[in-house]
Amino acid sequence: MSEVKISAETRSEFGKGAARRIRREDKVPGVLYGHGTDPKHLTLPGHELLLALRTPNVLISLDLDGKNELAIPKSVQRDPLKGFLEHVDLLLVKRGEKVGVEVPVEAEGELAPGGNLLEHVLNALPVQAEATHIPESFSVSVEGLEAGASILAKDIKLPKGVTLDVEDDAVVLQVLAAQAEEPTEESEETEAEPAAEAGAEA
Repeated sequence: MSEVKISAETRSEFGKGAARRIRREDKVPGVLYGHGTDPKHLTLPGHELLLALRTPNVLISLDLDGKNELAIPKSVQRDPLKGFLEHVDLLLVKRGEKVGVEVPVEAEGELAPGGNLLEHVLNALPVQAEATHIPESFSVSVEGLEAGASILAKDIKLPKGVTLDVEDDAVVLQVLAAQAEEPTEESEETEAEPAAEAGAEA
């Protein structure tokens, strides 16, 4: 996976008031932690960070106080209505180090005919991967699957160096049978009319 370079600044102001001032400048408050170090409070450029976070588990190369640090996002807070970034927690990582992440699962193909439904039991698969080689997603074929079929964690092909961080038999995707449509009032009335006519004739 590619690295995204972002310049960050350390900050000494905290609290809601300080956070609002930072966001008014199109910047985002954040915290960098990990490897037993004291948390560092950061200010990051809002637009650049927003673009970087479009990639799940993106590897961020931070230019901070003249030093370069590698980090991945662990928690992202967004405004529930407007969607802008409010705060981000970044985990400090090192090259070659394995980290626990959740990688999105994408289904490909068409189910067998019959109107069955595909349920994502796990939208993302927990795995252990090298910090600099985290997969962006896992593609899983559901072509021709029928009701009752399921795909387990162990069925998903993982790249070299990536291991499951969940039970092998954990269900990731499953196919649910199409639900029979309940009769409408109109169809019930239509079915009742012949019975009523039969009673009248008798």
